[in-house]
Amino acid sequence: MEEKCDHIDETLIKQMMEIIPSDENISRMGNVFQALQSETRLKILFLLTNKEMCVCELNYALDVTQSAISHSLRTLRQLDLVRVKKEGRYAVYHIADDHVRLLIEMCKQHVIEEGK
Repeated sequence: MEEKCDHIDETLIKQMMEIIPSDENISRMGNVFQALQSETRLKILFLLTNKEMCVCELNYALDVTQSAISHSLRTLRQLDLVRVKKEGRYAVYHIADDHVRLLIEMCKQHVIEEGK
C-alpha cells in the first residue's frame, strides 16, 4: 500500500490544471518547438527578425539550397511563425508578429546567459 504524500495541495493543483491550454493548443505549441529544432529554420527566424527577406537573400546568407530554404519557409508559414507578401515579382518573408520575435529573442538570451 502506498503512503499518502502530505505535500499535495489538491486545491492548488486543481487550479493549476485549469490554466493548462487545451490539448489542441498544447499540440500546436509542440509543433512550434519541433520546428525550432532545425538550425536552418532558426537561422531564418533570426535573419527575419532584423529584415524582411526573399528566398534568394536567405539562400545567399545561409548558403543552403533554395529547396531547403523553401521547405523551411513552408514549415514556418504553416505554423504562422513567418508570413509572406508579394513585392513585384518577389515573395518577401517576415516574422509573423511580435510574439514570434519575443520567443526567438528570449530563447537567445536564455542560451547566452546559460552559456556564461
